[in-house]
Amino acid sequence: MKNFSSFEEFWPFYLQQHAKRATRAWHFVGTSLVFVCLGVALLTMNYWFILLAPILAYACAWISHYFIEGNKPATFGHPLWALRADFRMFGSTLTGGIHKELDKHLSNNKSAS
Repeated sequence: MKNFSSFEEFWPFYLQQHAKRATRAWHFVGTSLVFVCLGVALLTMNYWFILLAPILAYACAWISHYFIEGNKPATFGHPLWALRADFRMFGSTLTGGIHKELDKHLSNNKSAS
């Protein structure tokens, strides 16, 4: 996997690894489940849900990379930047800015729409 000198250099690579809408959708579901698990843990005081959060999130993400995108998750080479990028992609999806990000950073955006 390529070495990156900054997160801003990594971000376009991350978007490229998530070019298909279905992959991004699975990531969105996985990241949403993180927040659900954290909320349930706080509301029920059952902190085992905190351990469940990354399991559910990574399961959704890795399944999408294997079955939809056909590539290796960026987490394996750049775990912290991939986590940061996942939350950025989640936020961009929530605010409707993900298509602008894709258009800005991907030259061939045919599979992203």
